[in-house]
Amino acid sequence: MLNLTPTIGLRSKDVAIAYLFLRLIFGINFFNHGFTRIGDIGGFANSMVELFKNSPIPAELVRINGLLVPPVELVIGVLLLLGLFTRGALVAGFVLMMILQMGVTILQNWDTVASQLIYCIVFFVLLAGIGFNAFSLDRVRRRSPS
Repeated sequence: MLNLTPTIGLRSKDVAIAYLFLRLIFGINFFNHGFTRIGDIGGFANSMVELFKNSPIPAELVRINGLLVPPVELVIGVLLLLGLFTRGALVAGFVLMMILQMGVTILQNWDTVASQLIYCIVFFVLLAGIGFNAFSLDRVRRRSPS
């Protein structure tokens, strides 16, 4: 007799594929954030200084962050796309999100806060599920002889 009862539970290979796709889409997002800003990094930094002009954060601190955010986003994006140093990239992303959250909450830009919290949830899922990072250069590096 044919058993039509579906199996319940997650299959490791399916979770690994889902992890790959989530890591890739997040990598594309971060790569493009950095890539589109890196060509006019000074303009990006200046726009950040303008945005924060009425905040208690000193303009030079805002400028430094504005100069650092695009290359950090770009590097995080590349590493996530490649699945290389994935854990470090995710931790760096969390740190970046903490810095950005500090700024947008000071500005009381609650829509952006909510959006960034979604990013934090994705960072959490990817970091907590790092054991499913099967389709990555990290996995290849672990298998190759030293």
